[in-house]
Amino acid sequence: MQVQTATGISSLSTTAQKQVDRNKRRRKFSQIALVVVLLLGGLMMIFPFVWMISSSFKRPQDIYSLSLIPPVFTLDSYRTVLNDTSYVRWFTNSLLIATITTLSVAFFDSLAGYTLAKFKFPGATIIFVLILSTLMVPTEMLVIPWYMLSIELRWTDSYWGVMFPGVISAFGVFLMRQFFMGVPNELLDAARIDGFNEFRIFWKIALPLVKPAVAALCIFTFLGNWNAYIWPLIVIRSEEMRTLPVGVAFFSSENGARFDLIMAAASLATIPVIIIFIIFQKQIIKGIALAGLKG
Repeated sequence: MQVQTATGISSLSTTAQKQVDRNKRRRKFSQIALVVVLLLGGLMMIFPFVWMISSSFKRPQDIYSLSLIPPVFTLDSYRTVLNDTSYVRWFTNSLLIATITTLSVAFFDSLAGYTLAKFKFPGATIIFVLILSTLMVPTEMLVIPWYMLSIELRWTDSYWGVMFPGVISAFGVFLMRQFFMGVPNELLDAARIDGFNEFRIFWKIALPLVKPAVAALCIFTFLGNWNAYIWPLIVIRSEEMRTLPVGVAFFSSENGARFDLIMAAASLATIPVIIIFIIFQKQIIKGIALAGLKG
């Protein structure tokens, strides 16, 4: 009887071990498949960028060649873009506008989000709902009111005329409110007992606790303003006030669709975005992950 029992236990142990081994193989296969899928997806996403960089170093007659390696490596496209056009001025305009707008959004959206999250006052919910409702209005529907306001206040063809629609964003208010709601009220009450005023509490205590959200909001805002095209195209009139997307669009038509020049201009335009992502990479990833949890 004992021999049969021992044999049964040994058989069950062997079966369990086989099941464990099969589960390990399945998990390993799933991990390998996931890595392969992500690698293929990454290659598909990065290929246009690599093609752009490669094409920027090609001669005009080689631009349609299928090789990623330029048959003849040349910097003529970059020299033409930097020396024969107003590209540096367009680049400076976009950088200035995107930076100021990003700083404005980071400050005012954080302040508004903190107020809506941590203060109870009549109409707070209604104000928040009204702010969210603006997200449902397409930007194209706002262009005409913005333009009429710009003409009335003589903001056309100016930095402020390009920036004023984006100095505060409804999405940023929503995002920051959600994060500030997770800040413990006890911590803020302790600061009030210590004699901190409300702005100091916001600046010194609450805001540092939501740095990932601020970083994510900054990168989204910077990218949105850096790539903005429709509104700057409408409100800008002179060549020297063009932003980079508007300048490159006119640049392509003015030069007979010289794609080597377009690729060189676009390659230079990616430099600030890459630098910002490298600096804030950890905060951006953490902020995006936490934003999904907060939603």
